[in-house]
Amino acid sequence: MTMFRAGETCWRVASADRAALLVASQPYFTAALRAMEKARHSILLLGWTFDPRTRLAPDGQMGSDEPDEIGRVLLRLSETRPHLDIRLLIWKSALPVAATQQFFPHAARGWFSGTRIKFCLDDQIPFGACQHQKVLVIDDRLAFCGSGDISVDRWDTSMHLQEDLRRILPTRLFHPPRHELMLMVDGAAARSLGELFRERWRRVAGEAPALAPRRGPDLWPPEVSPDLANLEIAISRTLPGWRGQARVDEIRRLTLESIAQARQAIYLENQYFTSPVVTDALAKRLSEPNGPEVVLITTGQAPSWFDRLTMDRVRGAMLARLRAADRFGRFRAFSPTTSGGREIIVHSKCSIFDNRVLRVGSANLNNRSFGFDSECELGVEASAAAAQAGVEELRDRLVGHFLGVAPEIVARARARHGGLGRAIDSLNAAQRLKPIPALRRNLADRIITTYHIGDPADVSDAWRPGRRRRRLQALERGEAQNS
Repeated sequence: MTMFRAGETCWRVASADRAALLVASQPYFTAALRAMEKARHSILLLGWTFDPRTRLAPDGQMGSDEPDEIGRVLLRLSETRPHLDIRLLIWKSALPVAATQQFFPHAARGWFSGTRIKFCLDDQIPFGACQHQKVLVIDDRLAFCGSGDISVDRWDTSMHLQEDLRRILPTRLFHPPRHELMLMVDGAAARSLGELFRERWRRVAGEAPALAPRRGPDLWPPEVSPDLANLEIAISRTLPGWRGQARVDEIRRLTLESIAQARQAIYLENQYFTSPVVTDALAKRLSEPNGPEVVLITTGQAPSWFDRLTMDRVRGAMLARLRAADRFGRFRAFSPTTSGGREIIVHSKCSIFDNRVLRVGSANLNNRSFGFDSECELGVEASAAAAQAGVEELRDRLVGHFLGVAPEIVARARARHGGLGRAIDSLNAAQRLKPIPALRRNLADRIITTYHIGDPADVSDAWRPGRRRRRLQALERGEAQNS
């Protein structure tokens, strides 16, 4: 039976002729710029943050004399194509968050004032929550969904170089290496993401823009080879129950079912790992004699002090729980570094289960992403042998790019050593993937972990940590009984 069931584990399933996994923001920005240059009807951007000063081609690969800052690109397209409908819907972030980004995206409104471009800040979320979906749709024919926002500190290549002069900020400082993932799709899947944007826009602005005509030029960038073809794409969401909107927890449901059905390997890339429900589900599988191995890739230490205080502390407790359950040596948790040992910020949100299910989106493995913030992800369920080989190759490619080796080397190591974890061990002599150490816990850590400070599960417990604790305990017991 399929894991993608509309109304339960996903919003809908739609077909795509092609899908490509874009590793790091460089291929995403390049593909987005090429497609936007061909746009004839609409450019729709849904994001957590946005900075119009973001350079889309700091590597010079586009070969154009035109400015490559996203704000200037959109202004030029709007001026030369008066009928092009350009809309940007970005979270109206709290001022402390905006202050860390030089008060963008709030300041972005000035870039587009008096132009045809419609720029809107999304405040239709509960207090303390955020609009976290990251989607770009062009002419309803090509779409991108994943972890990447268009902002000045996102650009990097899949090489994640120790030093890279192209990772430059408008302040002339340099930002650290950063790992992002976007899935690019066409066909009905792209059109469905356009509908998702329109529903969000309608909720915020009170009207929904018209869909693009079904016929139009092929927007697929010719230099990007599809990783998968002729497939069905599931679109799953998280939406908080608030102001007449029913709570949607498709991503949480799909995550737990994916863990329960995995047989060989669970591969997770994520910015945060603090969900006790996910930890419980993984611990159950690790305790089974013939259960799957679990590999987690995440940032060694969160960049912000608040996340280090909250998310990193809770993550330490979750990892300790999984290590205690790992009776058969099948669990590994790593943080990636450059060839020179510099930490890579892992902002991707990706999960691969065996060679069957690939999921890429905006949701973290924390409480917020399962019931409090808005999230969106794309999923692929491979049934045919060719599709399964494609999913397996993508996982080898991701692991290999962290280790600095080709995917076929990872594949050979898996075959030789009998699994993904042992393959990584055999190829990790340079310690490009560093095991995340156990942390000593003090009283403050125990309080933060017990009440999941900063990580609400839904609207009802956002400002009631005692209720959050009781609710999570009940949810863990319920999921344990249902699994």
